[in-house]
Amino acid sequence: MTLQDHDTTPLDDPARWGVSLVAVLALGAQLHQTWMRYQGCFKTKTRTASRYAEFYLMGLLLMNTERTYANIARRVIDPTDDGQNLQQFMSDSPWAAQDVMVQVRHELAATPYFQTGVAIILDESAEQKAGDHTAGAARQYNGRMGKVEMSQVGVFLAMAKEPIWAWIAATLYLPEVWFTPAFAAERLRLGIPTTRTFQTKLALGWELIQQVIHEGLPFEIVLCDDLYGRSGWLRQQMACAGLTYMADIPKNTLVYLRKPVLGIPATRGRRGPPATQVQVINGVVPQAVSVVARRSDTRFERILVRQTERGELNDPFAARRVWVIEEGVVAELWLVIRQETPVTWSYALSNQPATASFAELVWQKCRRYAIECANREAKAELGFDTLQAQKYLAWEHHLALTVLAAWFLAQLRVAWMETYAHDPTLTAQLEVVQLPALSVANVRELLQAVVPLHQLSPEEAIDLVVRHLINRGRSTASRLKTQERSRGPT
Repeated sequence: MTLQDHDTTPLDDPARWGVSLVAVLALGAQLHQTWMRYQGCFKTKTRTASRYAEFYLMGLLLMNTERTYANIARRVIDPTDDGQNLQQFMSDSPWAAQDVMVQVRHELAATPYFQTGVAIILDESAEQKAGDHTAGAARQYNGRMGKVEMSQVGVFLAMAKEPIWAWIAATLYLPEVWFTPAFAAERLRLGIPTTRTFQTKLALGWELIQQVIHEGLPFEIVLCDDLYGRSGWLRQQMACAGLTYMADIPKNTLVYLRKPVLGIPATRGRRGPPATQVQVINGVVPQAVSVVARRSDTRFERILVRQTERGELNDPFAARRVWVIEEGVVAELWLVIRQETPVTWSYALSNQPATASFAELVWQKCRRYAIECANREAKAELGFDTLQAQKYLAWEHHLALTVLAAWFLAQLRVAWMETYAHDPTLTAQLEVVQLPALSVANVRELLQAVVPLHQLSPEEAIDLVVRHLINRGRSTASRLKTQERSRGPT
């Protein structure tokens, strides 16, 4: 069909947008089949409660607010279900969350679309907490808030091959204070494994990367923000493992514009004991990358980063070879600089080959935005940030099913791209360069049409409210009795 033919085809014809009725009607079966592939991950030594995994997965994908245990149970299982069994499955049942994520990564590695062009992105994400009675909660830096607050922090690994991105692994960060004697009772109460010991975020992040390497996940580059990128130790670990990286760094990171030579300086008649420490002996002096960005010999070129739904993202970039000293070893790297505003720059170091093109360096520097997309979808769209449970297992189980929900969406997007492609003339007709991608909200609306949630009848709603009022009344009565006993005889 030609562009002229489409002049007579309505713009809102679903087929032109790759939205097939056949595909939509199959969504419910596809979701059930996903759970069927994973149901073995939810078995324990004593029982199989895998149906609750399907219920919870449906709640994450079908509901868009208030994804508490009770609400998921009422909307997905039965309007009269109080959610106690679902809560037990998520907070106490000893099924292995890691098994779910390992299987997700195995399926990812076996998917032809992801055999090339994949980046993995190391990042952390924090959730504000009211107190330190939740596993891992402590006063620590919360990147979302930009300050130190009572927070729970996870170290996350995401994959991205645009326009697909998703979390694939994570670990709950436990601050050092959680391993002191003062927290011994809380560690026991919240089920923190006795095998856990204190590890820095850098060590946890490197463990996640090593895990996906061991599993044979195909990827071409590791991306990370400046919390991780500033670590010469982590950059050296990745380089020694044969990994290519693009690591954001702070503006005060020191680099050399000529190769430093390391050695122990000769005494040359000086008084005092001879030097014993390795130093830079050829006189070159390091400069902060913020200074390098303003040098007259740092050449910027404006590059189209990508097309977005809000228009073109078009910034000046520069790239130049520099040297750094990492763990006592001199390394020659690329310094990639992006001018984001007239007074704001961002910086990254990369061990891509000296022959790497400027366009490739710029592209890889800008790919880290995918972690923001993956975080937003997992949290705002799939409800990861609504978890209210305190226990360690609850966090891991919620993570595993969030990762599975994100993988279901990723597989769906790939399948629809390959089977039900957009009409290529739409961009010309709409006068845009890039069409919007299928969002989580779009998929949710389609899923709700074929897998409807339970809706309370007026009678069921009245019964639920009355039972709630009774429970509140009993709770008040219990507190009054406790207060009366504590006062003693009058």
